[in-house]
Amino acid sequence: MQDASALTPDRIREIRQQKSTMRSRDLADSLGIAEAMVVAAEIGHGVTQIDATPDALMPLIPAMGEVMALTRNENAVIEKTGPVTGYTPDTATVQGQGFELRLTPRHWIHGFAVEEQKGKHLRRSIQVYDAAGDAVHKIYIGEDATDADWAGLVDSLRTEDQGRVLPLTPRHPVAPPHADPDQREALRAAWDRLGGRSTFQGMLQDLGMSRLAAYRAAGAPHARPLSTDCIGTLLDGLADRALPFTLLVGNPGCTEIHTGPAETIKPTGPWQNILDPAFNLHLRADRVAELWAVTKPGQHGPALSVEAFDAGGELIAQFFGLRGGGAENAAQWADLVDSLPAA
Repeated sequence: MQDASALTPDRIREIRQQKSTMRSRDLADSLGIAEAMVVAAEIGHGVTQIDATPDALMPLIPAMGEVMALTRNENAVIEKTGPVTGYTPDTATVQGQGFELRLTPRHWIHGFAVEEQKGKHLRRSIQVYDAAGDAVHKIYIGEDATDADWAGLVDSLRTEDQGRVLPLTPRHPVAPPHADPDQREALRAAWDRLGGRSTFQGMLQDLGMSRLAAYRAAGAPHARPLSTDCIGTLLDGLADRALPFTLLVGNPGCTEIHTGPAETIKPTGPWQNILDPAFNLHLRADRVAELWAVTKPGQHGPALSVEAFDAGGELIAQFFGLRGGGAENAAQWADLVDSLPAA
């Protein structure tokens, strides 16, 4: 591995040219640096630094037509293709055809408009990174957008500072799952009161618990541990039943939500993949350390989910029945979840 302190933007560009087929994230990992540093090294060479503020950026995306929205964490990647149809500033939510984004704007720090030559194809994207230089969200522009559309977008968002050295801050260490065993009964009582104005996240904050620790403490019937080997079974079950569902994959700055079915399931090595024309999921099944079936009271009845966590207690993905899918969808989803083997 290179000495990260000696990696100037010019040196990073030189290495990238030598390894032109390597993805920017993989190159960054191999060099021990943040991915945003790899992208910033190309400013002036197909990359323009832009305003990453969602209120500035997101209202311009619907005019680009069909896009591919990509969100990832360390263990899963979700990609949804379709037009963005709206942005709601008050809630920092993006509406798309068959998907939704929930944004946390304070993590939208570094933004780039990127042009990359991939064979005969010029690929254009908007890429956003957090204060540590980790990817928050990427939007790949489709063929609906003209050269003039792209140029107008970049000109509207271009920042005055086009320096190639980014002011990055260290990543915050991830706290392990935490809960006070003496709060178990208080947790269960608060859990049963959910469904009105109380939210699950608000309950966790009030009790000072993490999500995974709450599942461990509450136990059945609120949370049931599942075999970590059954992610493939879950995906196959969704496809075999042609059952529309809701999937959430995210990171601290962005959660991307799929609503609809999954058709093509193709495991490859440790990866469980959904490979549909407008929807891709890539999930590292070997990194699922805990898998839980969770039931939470809701305003429209109980919400049943399957939630995957890694060894550090970080959430990988959440699966739900289709929001607003009706009684039949809820029953089929419950039947599928009930069929999954216990841990």
